[in-house]
Amino acid sequence: MLQPRTVDLRRVVFSLSDALDLVGVDDLLHGKRVGMMAAYLAEALGESPAMIEEIYDAGLLHDCGVSSTRVHRCLVDSLDWPGSFDHCQRGYDLLRQTELLSHLADYVLMHHWHWDTPVPEGMNPAARRIANLLYLVDRVDALSAPFYATRSVLRHREDIRQRIAENSGTLFSPELVDAFLHASAAEAFWLQLDTPYVHYEVIDRARQVETRAINWPQLKQLALLFARIVDAKSPFTVEHSEGVGRLAAHLGNVAGLGAASCNRLELAGLLHDIGKLRIPDEILEKAGTLTADEKEVMLSHSFETYQILRRTPGLDAIAKLAAFHHERLNGHGYPFHTEAVDITEEMRIIQVADVFQALAQRRPYREPLPVPAILAELDRMVADGSLDAGVVGMARADAETCHRVALNA
Repeated sequence: MLQPRTVDLRRVVFSLSDALDLVGVDDLLHGKRVGMMAAYLAEALGESPAMIEEIYDAGLLHDCGVSSTRVHRCLVDSLDWPGSFDHCQRGYDLLRQTELLSHLADYVLMHHWHWDTPVPEGMNPAARRIANLLYLVDRVDALSAPFYATRSVLRHREDIRQRIAENSGTLFSPELVDAFLHASAAEAFWLQLDTPYVHYEVIDRARQVETRAINWPQLKQLALLFARIVDAKSPFTVEHSEGVGRLAAHLGNVAGLGAASCNRLELAGLLHDIGKLRIPDEILEKAGTLTADEKEVMLSHSFETYQILRRTPGLDAIAKLAAFHHERLNGHGYPFHTEAVDITEEMRIIQVADVFQALAQRRPYREPLPVPAILAELDRMVADGSLDAGVVGMARADAETCHRVALNA
């Protein structure tokens, strides 16, 4: 089993929230503001401390079904729109598959459900009220978003309050609207949404450590949750992270590494592209050559991965392993320009697995490559000093199996 055997689940939730907030590109605090406002109103409504924490976590993760920057723009620009339920269903499906977070799934499923619409058979009616609370504050944040950069939310608060009040009994529960109108009459409600105070709230809540003993299947479920959110960002990256994880673990096994090392490789492969959530869809799916500015944006993604993982107890041990997938032995990789002496065997395996799997998949600028073409590109990268000759040699000797593993074929 992968060491360590414990994680701080609250910190994992915060890290997942950090990853989800990257989809906002420039507005990186949507989930945290929703969680904070929901907890604020839940406390005013007399909910128990345990339920308040659960509501806060649900707020942090309510948009886990959103990977696309295009969908995120709809979330911010529209009070409601056709298709808004799609990301709720996807978030529900993801959380239901994640044992340690499955208790939040019903809230996520219904967080865009209109209050005046009957709950369909099979939905949890007890979760409806909490989900509607999330919906209300989610829309408050969307209406406030245009004013955060200029710190002018206070100037527009009455318009926002009126928009919410106009939808009492239709989109939102009258009880929750009344609670919101009462709480938001105070300037403090709006001032707390300013960036420094949202960060202070996160710091305060992060002190409430929730250490859990965790087995490998549970840890893998958490990593798969991250991976599936990332890979859903584009049809060109579907299952890329899962494929890199499988292939890295396979190459580790071929290399004779132990079970713990192979597990670590799979985990790092699953998590290596978290930072891509901040790459706008238009860049990630561009069929032509990237401009210099677009290349700079793309170069940031592995650094974002590193920043998220290094702050997560239980995942920090694989931060460099995951984030160094674009480092190169000749020192010309990114974002750290790491020299060969500091690139471990496991890192070299991840680098080869990432290149192999990406070449095996279709991209907006090319079709998937057959095995001989993949090997030719890997050989070229060995020749220019980018990739490890030994690891590429293992992939060559087992090329057909590596191809099947990379694509889960």
